Amino acid sequence: MRLRSDIFASALIRRAEAQGAVAMLRRRGAAEAGAVFIKLDRLDGRAAVYGPAPQSEQPPEGVDRLFSKVHADDWVDPAEAETRLKREIMFDPDMWLIEIEDREGRVFVDLAA
Repeated sequence: MRLRSDIFASALIRRAEAQGAVAMLRRRGAAEAGAVFIKLDRLDGRAAVYGPAPQSEQPPEGVDRLFSKVHADDWVDPAEAETRLKREIMFDPDMWLIEIEDREGRVFVDLAA
């Protein structure tokens, strides 16, 4: 059974902040099953956007959700990240958006290989 999106989002924000990052909920989606997207801002002109990993990626035992970058480059300009997120919102208005500001570039979720 998969953890509800609202609970996952809340836990992710708490986890990031407990480890010294700044995290905030920018968009509330469908409480039970909305897709969760994360914008990671390193505060130095580099950002990344993470979304649900393809369903072909099977999460390991004990992992609720896997994430992957939604762009090819390691880092993008924050404005480019925002443009990508606007497209995602138009495609899926029920999505959640969490923004994490962390100079170390930590995203605090499990990433697909």
